[in-house]
Amino acid sequence: MAIGVWLIGARGSVATTVIAGAAAIRSGLLPATGCVAERLPPCGLPGVADLVFGGHDIASTSLTKRAERLSEAGVIPPALPRLLAEDLDAAEAEIRPGHGQEGDQASAAARIARDLAAFRERKGLSRVVVVDLSSTEPPVPWRPEFARLATLEAALASGEPVLPASSLYAYAAFRAGCGHVAFTPSTGPSLPALAELAAAERLPYAGRDGKTGETLVKSALAPMFEGRGLAVRSWSGLNLLGGGDGATLADPAARRSKEASKDRAVEGVLGGRVEGRTHIDYVADLGEWKTAWDHVTFEGFMGVRMTMQFTWQGCDSALAAPLVLDLARLVARAHERGRHGVLGELGYFFKDPLGSDEHALPAQYDRLRAFAESLA
Repeated sequence: MAIGVWLIGARGSVATTVIAGAAAIRSGLLPATGCVAERLPPCGLPGVADLVFGGHDIASTSLTKRAERLSEAGVIPPALPRLLAEDLDAAEAEIRPGHGQEGDQASAAARIARDLAAFRERKGLSRVVVVDLSSTEPPVPWRPEFARLATLEAALASGEPVLPASSLYAYAAFRAGCGHVAFTPSTGPSLPALAELAAAERLPYAGRDGKTGETLVKSALAPMFEGRGLAVRSWSGLNLLGGGDGATLADPAARRSKEASKDRAVEGVLGGRVEGRTHIDYVADLGEWKTAWDHVTFEGFMGVRMTMQFTWQGCDSALAAPLVLDLARLVARAHERGRHGVLGELGYFFKDPLGSDEHALPAQYDRLRAFAESLA
């Protein structure tokens, strides 16, 4: 049976790359480079060819036009937008207007849930996984309504705008019987009330904040220092981002969410705060590309002070897209196998993994493989 992948932010760069990449793999035009699922023990995952795409977005630029722009930027091979026009048009036909912060949230959640249910029925899908690829939100102050589902739903029924947009989409996904992936550092499904709802509906979810670049390197390097007994004294990073993600993170409030998420890997592996922090700057001229420069000071035998530096340059959409395909397939299979609640075993894919305190990449990978074996 086909699996639905419903993308929040469906006309963005990452979503467009996901849809075009899946179509290219399905057509045999490109290999599944970067897809971790292809390296896991066989466990009955749906194939990339089994995925059907739809989504919500508040943007109006079509997938075809977005794909053409990504091709001009060097993200998508030049011939693909033309060769995959039919696939892009099919996904475009399944994109519905997104919800901003305005209006009655109970009505908005009901509309989103109806869109998801209609998509599942119209396409004859066995299940749907919602993947949040929308812009990063500022940190959300705690509210008492977040603690219990009954309290949250009472607030929604009263017309109070209690949820951030990312959590509203997660709430609607669970009400529609869909698994969920939080690929951004936004609040999403992390609220206790939403965990209660996922448990009641026996639905799986995973997150937060896809680990694609600098933090991926950090989570590989930090275990090296820890395992060798080398005392890390400071770890500072500078990230230069273009594109829509960079423009979003130019807002100081949204940037705080991302910076906090990026710093957790080093703290988690080394067991506490280390001097230095991550800084993010928006550089429009970089377009779809990003550069990260890190400077690490550490202490070795007899107190000898040493340093390490590395530079990571990459295209975030191309790094994120295969992970989105992996996560959609893994969450769909977990749902099929009766797994529900937060899937901490998928922490390998995230900077700030829900349901897990493990940040060391090798340990996360071992846990992921064991999870795949359990789904067989």
